[in-house]
Amino acid sequence: MKLRYVLDKKRLSLAAFACVSAVPLAAADWPIWGGDGTRNMVSTEKEVTLEFDPGRMDEDEKVDMKTTKNVKWVAKLGSQAYGNVTIADGRVYVGTNNESPRDSDKKGDRGIVMCFDEKTGKLHWQLVIPKLGAGKVSDWEYIGVCSSPAIEGNRAYVVTNKCEVVCLDVEGLKNGNDGPFKDEAKYVNPKGQSAPLKKDLDADIIWKYDMRDELGVFPHNVTSSSAVIVGDVIFVATSNGVDWSHTNIPSPNSPCWIALNKNTGELVGEDGSGAGQSAMHAAWSSLTYGKAGGKEVLVWGGTDGFCYGYSSKPVKDAEGFDVFNPIWKVDCNEPHYRVDKNGKKIPYATPPGPSELIGTPVLYEGKVYAAIGQDPEHGDGVGRLTCIDGANGKVLWKYTDVGRTISTVSVADGLVYVAEYAGLVHCLDANTGKLYWKHDTFSRIWGSTLVAGGKVLLGNEDGDLIILDHGKGKPKVKAVDMGAPVYSSPVVANGVLYVATQTHLYAIGK
Repeated sequence: MKLRYVLDKKRLSLAAFACVSAVPLAAADWPIWGGDGTRNMVSTEKEVTLEFDPGRMDEDEKVDMKTTKNVKWVAKLGSQAYGNVTIADGRVYVGTNNESPRDSDKKGDRGIVMCFDEKTGKLHWQLVIPKLGAGKVSDWEYIGVCSSPAIEGNRAYVVTNKCEVVCLDVEGLKNGNDGPFKDEAKYVNPKGQSAPLKKDLDADIIWKYDMRDELGVFPHNVTSSSAVIVGDVIFVATSNGVDWSHTNIPSPNSPCWIALNKNTGELVGEDGSGAGQSAMHAAWSSLTYGKAGGKEVLVWGGTDGFCYGYSSKPVKDAEGFDVFNPIWKVDCNEPHYRVDKNGKKIPYATPPGPSELIGTPVLYEGKVYAAIGQDPEHGDGVGRLTCIDGANGKVLWKYTDVGRTISTVSVADGLVYVAEYAGLVHCLDANTGKLYWKHDTFSRIWGSTLVAGGKVLLGNEDGDLIILDHGKGKPKVKAVDMGAPVYSSPVVANGVLYVATQTHLYAIGK
């Protein structure tokens, strides 16, 4: 395997300048998970409609629009939707499964990426992805696509349930079959099937990179990562991890994350941390990019429980491969999470034991905010939120009165919000870690907080969209029943609030 470094320094610097702002601009798109490379779940948009009614459904789960209030459109998804919404250039993208097929010729358990019209909610096209065929161990049944598409120009970059990175034409097949990849008909059909491509419905794949075939990656349960784009390069995590026993690592030397040329799909570098050799579960955390101490930095939340900072440029290793070596690493676990007072190792997936990072680290004003957690299947346990100097890895403060989380934090106006899986939302001082308040939503939280319009928004497993006041004081709280569990994170773009439940996507605005 020959790696080639193709980063163009000038273009990289321009891209860095464009994407390191702490929050998206007002009335803007939300083209990647977290809005931009810093992954901070904050919008500066002032006009956010929070007085709304999602309406009522009939027996076929169709929403009666006459019963809604301030809802622009509603789109039916599958039966599960974990991938977070992204919005760019008049299109809305979301990952789901195929339990409400949009194509009668392509039925059964599949991963799906849907592309809707931003104004009307009309389906432009969908990417239909067959299952990996490995069962729960690598591609859990009916879980669909858990990654957020990253959009730049006329290209969408998606990590699929089959442990692939695919580059798509945002127009679908409507403008022809572009790019070197021409086997869409074969791609969308499981073995033994031959459903036809439909020009007005199917996606157009430009290139595809299979992380299992090329790198020997062993994804655990599901492949979940959302790309960050830096110049001509995209960075994605591989989801490499343990097998069904949760004790054996089939591919300890396969990379936890990789860099690909966004134009060709060629591998141009990989993680050099070696974290995969100590994987607790899976490399699910997405990468973060921005500036700290005046220098460009990549940040990744490790499957070994460490948070890593990297230079944005790779170097040659002893075998001649291009790798990104850490410039710092921080253990985000307390020592007594790993070893008890008698020096005995505490087992993983037990309440007092150590955790990896699943939520994406956030980079804000040169500081990294990283929280630990585990697969929700593992239940509750001890957690920690760590504030790190992004330039040198120095721990500035840590907060341990928090449980495990799979959420990404929001940092705004000197405050940091973190939601734990057990259902509590914590508001802390972003500079000191001082606790200002906690709120219990009394339901499991899978998604992340979003600060928008002077409020803090998040969904929970009971199907409520929770709306809290943004600020140090004890917040007023409102809950809107969305009719189905909300496992993804709310997003605001161009004055519209998007909330994806497990079954429907709501575009909310006057």
